[in-house]
Amino acid sequence: MLHAIIMAGGSGTRFWPASRAARPKQLLCLASEKSLIAETVARLGDMAPPERVLIITNQRLVEPIREDLPQLPAGSIIGEPCRRDTAPCIGLAAEWVSQHDPDATMVVMPADHRIGPPEVFQSALQYAADLVDEDPQRLVTFGIRPTYPAESFGYIEQGEALADGVAGRSNSPRTCAVEKFKEKPRAEVAREYLDAGNYLWNSGIFVWRAAKILSELETFDPEMYGHIRAIGQSIATPKFSEVLASEFAAIDGRSIDYAVMEKAKNVVVVEAPFNWDDIGSWQAIARLRGTDESGNTIVAKHLGIDTKGTIVSGDDGHLIVTIGMDDCLVVHTPDATLVANKHREEEVREVVKLLEEKNWREHL
Repeated sequence: MLHAIIMAGGSGTRFWPASRAARPKQLLCLASEKSLIAETVARLGDMAPPERVLIITNQRLVEPIREDLPQLPAGSIIGEPCRRDTAPCIGLAAEWVSQHDPDATMVVMPADHRIGPPEVFQSALQYAADLVDEDPQRLVTFGIRPTYPAESFGYIEQGEALADGVAGRSNSPRTCAVEKFKEKPRAEVAREYLDAGNYLWNSGIFVWRAAKILSELETFDPEMYGHIRAIGQSIATPKFSEVLASEFAAIDGRSIDYAVMEKAKNVVVVEAPFNWDDIGSWQAIARLRGTDESGNTIVAKHLGIDTKGTIVSGDDGHLIVTIGMDDCLVVHTPDATLVANKHREEEVREVVKLLEEKNWREHL
């Protein structure tokens, strides 16, 4: 059966001051009236009912996520005791689902993407699951056709294409062997990838058998696997919380790409047939919410005079007035306000670092 694993431990610092430690990006309603994590669960439809959805987050977010997703069983949300990147997160999830379904197929996805239409996404997931059923040793990932030379995404170099009609389907999405995973490139290298035509953005969405990814972790990182296995053996015992805390903290964390995907064989990439947006920073809101005749994106009570190309976000009850502002970012929250050139939004992360250095934790 297909089990959905949603990774929801990120802090979303580029969305400060709206995104905070106690309520980070995945719990914000940035693209619609639902939070990003609620959208992620909803788009699964009947592919993975609530009892086959597992969310891995950090401990302080377990209760807020339960409140946001009351349809999920209480045991479907696991809090990591500390941050250790995606490989330990995925290993923990694989152990968890294997306890309930030894032949489980996992779809692993971040909680903060915007994907649609849902029916196209569900069809693509089923296709990927069929690829894994056809060959349980496969590791499947989704790649996104680049639309510009992005420096903020990893890339996947496509190799030889699989035959049409793979997994018993006609008109299936283009599916290729993975030639190589590439780290986030410099601008000139990103342009080369775009011009070459055989590179896709790495979406961070994967489909594989739980047993297979555990086997790969054992092969390529036996030390990490040993800690994950110890946690797995404590599941459904009174010692689970204690073992999780000690063994997880002992892991030398790394990404699943670095730990497994860059070394593994039989990795294939499906070119995503669905629309995808990473929602990585405030400028994504303009793509998702649209702009007015002046190029502004307004999610607030706002009065603008000679204001162009500006993103304004705030509470409906608080009036924000802008005069003579071009290409700016204005975000108002009850205890902090950000005003910035929108083309320098990457520096919002630096703001968070400075707040940490000043120990102004009430604003984090």
